[in-house]
Amino acid sequence: MTTTNDKNIATVLHLSTLTQYIIPFGNYIFPIVIWSSKKDSSFVDGNGKNVLNFQLSIFVYTVLLCLIAIPILAYTFFQNFPWEAVINDNDIIINNFNFDHIGGFAVVGITAVFLLAVLKVIEFVLIILAAVKASNGENYKYPLSIPFFK
Repeated sequence: MTTTNDKNIATVLHLSTLTQYIIPFGNYIFPIVIWSSKKDSSFVDGNGKNVLNFQLSIFVYTVLLCLIAIPILAYTFFQNFPWEAVINDNDIIINNFNFDHIGGFAVVGITAVFLLAVLKVIEFVLIILAAVKASNGENYKYPLSIPFFK
């Protein structure tokens, strides 16, 4: 039997991951603190594991996408060097930037950045969905979540 208190704690547990937009690594710190203090409830324990598994999975996916995007976009950027930027009052004018070197390689980097943005939007939506499910007493398992904690 899941109590109202357990439902509320599990809901706050899911929503605490949104602190990442205010406090760096808040999406790990606050869920760990809440989960470790209320582990005695099986409902809160299950939700805590799901939250941390999902956040660690999102971290892994983000690192992989950044490892693809950053070197490719840096290569494309410096491939177009020498260009000059002229700053006049409130205007920035970039001269001699050439789009000839932007090919399939750069498209992969741009796609990785796009996927990173989509991943963050999906993360936000799934956190809200999981919080609603937890408030209703349902145990929500995030999709694409790697089971680090079992």
